[in-house]
Amino acid sequence: MIIKAVAFDYGGVICYTPPPENISEISELCGVTAETICELNRKFRGEWDNGTNNGPEYYRFILSAINVFPSDETLEKLAQTDMGGWKRINQDTVRLMMDTKAAGLKLGILSNMPHDFLAWARQNIPVLSEADTAVFSCEYNLIKPEAAIYEKLKNGLGCEFKEIVFFDDMADNILKARELGIEGFVWEGAQAARETLKGFGGLFTAL
Repeated sequence: MIIKAVAFDYGGVICYTPPPENISEISELCGVTAETICELNRKFRGEWDNGTNNGPEYYRFILSAINVFPSDETLEKLAQTDMGGWKRINQDTVRLMMDTKAAGLKLGILSNMPHDFLAWARQNIPVLSEADTAVFSCEYNLIKPEAAIYEKLKNGLGCEFKEIVFFDDMADNILKARELGIEGFVWEGAQAARETLKGFGGLFTAL
């Protein structure tokens, strides 16, 4: 099998996951438990990531479901605090991405990401512009693990599914990738990913 491209998720892969204090700050701002916030995000996050809402609209939507109605100022603070948790870049991942590209492989990014965060990311995260194709959910009204968003990645890379390796921190997203024929792996850190890629031989032996 010849691998021609490697793609990476953003949240939890290119960046670290938000620290516990980030969730605690969001919880304090809206006056509900951290567990409630996490559960609401598990249920509804796609309403932000697929471009349906901006950050304040998203928090108004999920909190109204539990009869909590913050002020507009608080909603803005909630959105900014939430997005702030996703800004800590994993430089080990960035090095792996650049090494992959330098080895002659195509570089892809496939991420669920809302419009307001994407606007910041494109201005502040240089590696995003290094990708041969970057597919963000908000720009297509699609979210992983919908099959159609993986098609966008494949078409952007100009590869067949079987020619792509994809790393994501969410098992459901990797399960769908594998169903489509992608060589998908749950993210366990940059070093583990580097060793996984070396196992494919070919251009990866230079990593």
